[in-house]
Amino acid sequence: MSYYFSKTIHMGMDAAIAHVTDALAQKGFGVLTTIDVRATLKKKLDVDFRPYTILGACNPTFAHKALLSEDKIGTMLPCNVIVQEIGEGRVEVSAVDPAASMQAVDNPHLASIAGDVREMLKQMVAGL
Repeated sequence: MSYYFSKTIHMGMDAAIAHVTDALAQKGFGVLTTIDVRATLKKKLDVDFRPYTILGACNPTFAHKALLSEDKIGTMLPCNVIVQEIGEGRVEVSAVDPAASMQAVDNPHLASIAGDVREMLKQMVAGL
């Protein structure tokens, strides 16, 4: 089982981040965190890296259900979506497959919730 879904889109990095953020919102997700990996690596290690941003996406309804069914599941939240430049005017968007990451937790109710979130993220990526 793959642990992510990906799609390449043709637009600049800033436009892609805005586009992905809007697509997430249409599926009920908000972006809780935005990590500019390129800037962080430059600041901390003084290395150059391609534009790479991690968006910490959360659907509050499903997060609440997951927390009610498994109180330590917050260690695996939010759902990360990466936006990375792979060439001039080309950006790859990848979202975690929550069903794959939740396999380590033996909780059938949680697996059902993760399956629902999986479908929403998969649809979001496919629709970009």
